[in-house]
Amino acid sequence: MRLKYIILMVLVNICLTQTYREIPDVVTKVGTSVGNWLKLETDARAVGMGGAQVAAGEGVSALSYNPASIAFMGGTQLYYSHTNYVADITHGSMAYGTRLTPTDFFAVHYFSMNSGPMDVTNAYYPDGTGEQFEVKGMCFRGTYAKIMTDRLKVGLSFKYIQESIYTTKMNTVAMDIGSNFDTGIYGFILGMSISNFGLDGQFHGEGLDQQVADTVSVDGKLQKVTEKFPLPMVFRLGLKNTFVINEYNKIVFAFDGVNPIDYTVNGNVGMEYSWNETAFLRLGTHLAHDTASFTAGAGIKIGNIYVDYAYASYSVLNDTHQFGFRFALGGGDFY
Repeated sequence: MRLKYIILMVLVNICLTQTYREIPDVVTKVGTSVGNWLKLETDARAVGMGGAQVAAGEGVSALSYNPASIAFMGGTQLYYSHTNYVADITHGSMAYGTRLTPTDFFAVHYFSMNSGPMDVTNAYYPDGTGEQFEVKGMCFRGTYAKIMTDRLKVGLSFKYIQESIYTTKMNTVAMDIGSNFDTGIYGFILGMSISNFGLDGQFHGEGLDQQVADTVSVDGKLQKVTEKFPLPMVFRLGLKNTFVINEYNKIVFAFDGVNPIDYTVNGNVGMEYSWNETAFLRLGTHLAHDTASFTAGAGIKIGNIYVDYAYASYSVLNDTHQFGFRFALGGGDFY
């Protein structure tokens, strides 16, 4: 049964991405999807490990990488993070997850992005009209996960997505599906997920109004119709292994292969060293990516609170710093 499930997940990925196979490999497909901010990293632990989290993620903080990650919760968990991203962009996330039964789990997750203020320009005022606008994105999701067997966990997220640019707005819905499977082979854990599988996005709003002569339209204006674009669907396949040095020291190694519909295939490699499940050091890197490269991070557990920090280098772009806070309540520890 487990082998059939894995084969099914791979076949689903092939079917979902088949539409894009006719595009030559030399084309990166950048700019062919809407809502690219949905691919931003939301978990400070994951960022410190180079984004390698589809198999390594455990708990509510990792559900954006793999919804099955919440099936590791022992109780209730809370998460909050904030990031000063490149080009004055900021984003943050909040999440709550709880264990409903010994095998059933539920979580909610809110993610927001803000570009910061920018000047409004047009053909007559190329230096600015005096107005300013912001690009804003919001994603709210509900996630359910279940322990199927002692080695297999599955998860499903439904999410509402909204993006606004000046006086135009886009709304759509999507889903994420994922699994976490203990292979039983030398301690390897296999993780798989498909993110942002949903309806195409299309912008509407006042900003698309076009003034015309009264002889053409009764109210003197028409609204331009924009094209529909797909969401940035991503397929992830990853492996994780934990090497226990002794009762106080262990190292987690993780690798993810990432196949987005609007970019070339790339990878993430990361590791996490932990001492007594209290202090953590992390390193990672991105493979075959234009800008993202080296990452590092650290974490400390104080009572039931985990404080995480992550640094990421984006080559010609600015480096970023991210903080995250994880709260374990009622036995809901993260490890």
